[in-house]
Amino acid sequence: MLALGIRLLLAYLLGSLLGSLIVGKLWGGVDIRTQGSGNAGGTNALRTQGRLFAVCVMIIDLGKGVLAAALVPLVPLTFLHSPPLLDTAWIAALCGALAVIGHVYPVFFGFRGGKGAATFIGVLATLAPLALIPALLVWALVLMLTGYVGLSTVLAAGVVPVYALGTTGFGSALFAFGFAMAIFILFTHRSNMRRLVHGNENRFKRAMLLRRQR
Repeated sequence: MLALGIRLLLAYLLGSLLGSLIVGKLWGGVDIRTQGSGNAGGTNALRTQGRLFAVCVMIIDLGKGVLAAALVPLVPLTFLHSPPLLDTAWIAALCGALAVIGHVYPVFFGFRGGKGAATFIGVLATLAPLALIPALLVWALVLMLTGYVGLSTVLAAGVVPVYALGTTGFGSALFAFGFAMAIFILFTHRSNMRRLVHGNENRFKRAMLLRRQR
């Protein structure tokens, strides 16, 4: 039990290392939470600081999701002399989930982080790389048709538990992770959904396929 708790704490702390604020400090003290939408994620980084800044942010935020799910469960804690309570798949899923939570509520940055999408993708790439295919297809299709990044992200996250249900089953670690994260991603994008309902959500017009065809 103690070993699992230590791993979950490590995953949360890893998730709390926000790419946008780390890059921002190296960029001359930029805090994108004071600009644009006020969010510390990749979309706001792109809109306020440009492509290079956003790419650096995405590398960090994706990378920590990969590390949390792939390496943290393997951290040697044999000195605790406690048998594992869960198998590796469940430990990886839980560590991945804590990394996403750490990204949204980072202890190092006043618990004001991003919305978790990039770190979620990094974790998913580790747990089930094939699940990325339908998720990214849905994300790209919805974005091209509507221009709404938030809606695209929420629907893409919702694809993951459906994929898991059809491949690994209801009781799998992947389904539990996908279902919990789909709800969590919806929660972190609640302001986007609220603006969408009221008709004042921002569109990423350059990505809209229908707009280009006019």
